[in-house]
Amino acid sequence: MLAALLRSHDGVITLAQARSAGLSHGAVQRRVRSGHWVRYARGVYFVDDRPFTDAARIRAAVWSYGPRAAGSGLTAAWWHGLTRFAPDEVEMTIPRDSNGRRRDGCRPRRRDLAKADLTEIRGMWVTNLALTVVEASARRGGGARLLDWALQNGVDLSALWAAHLRHTGRYGSPRSRLLLQAADSGARSAAERLLHTLLRGARLRGWQANYRVGGYRVDVAFPDARVAIEVDGFAFHSGAEEFQIDRVRQNDIVVQKWQVLRFTWLDLTEYPERVIAVIRAAISA
Repeated sequence: MLAALLRSHDGVITLAQARSAGLSHGAVQRRVRSGHWVRYARGVYFVDDRPFTDAARIRAAVWSYGPRAAGSGLTAAWWHGLTRFAPDEVEMTIPRDSNGRRRDGCRPRRRDLAKADLTEIRGMWVTNLALTVVEASARRGGGARLLDWALQNGVDLSALWAAHLRHTGRYGSPRSRLLLQAADSGARSAAERLLHTLLRGARLRGWQANYRVGGYRVDVAFPDARVAIEVDGFAFHSGAEEFQIDRVRQNDIVVQKWQVLRFTWLDLTEYPERVIAVIRAAISA
């Protein structure tokens, strides 16, 4: 039973788990003294016969704040499999009445979560999928990319709004609200407004919004350079029919000897310098 527990828990075990597996407190201490078990924090140990992986590091950090701690933010996103790389700093949510202090590599956030906001994955509590997407999207390293991916893969936008509204006072709440609003029905118009802001900030001149090119209106045009810019909202809004219509439209504009640049919400929010550099290169060519 003990070996199976250690395998499923990445080599990390708590004192309470060891006791439930039949070990006495003295037996645990003998393992620590022999060097077979390494004490990570009070009541949390790692069996030093295997690599200390990212999963082990995160599990030990969360468990070190007690049985009611839950991974949250980018930590929960990685645990859910939403992100590729584990965060360097482990974020966890702990109840308001907890006594745990912040330690190196850990960022505890005090907040009482309802059971509906939690899920257990591989024996560790983390925030549920909806709340995880909402919170991790507001963190550096998450952003619009994570939100868009989740929406494309079946996460319901109304569930994300519900999770956000249950926790409006949390860290990152204002940014989450803006992202959700952009992902809603106004995604395209929000992206257009953001592009206008970037163009003004870069002091680019000679552009016009909603400019007519042949039988179409393009989002932004530089008429002198014959450069048309089209912006998209979140990818989850785009179906096969919309994709086909956009390509026919773009081909017709190109035939009229215009260069067409396309940018997404992700481009505008995550890579604004690159967007401006591409536009500068196009209008000066």
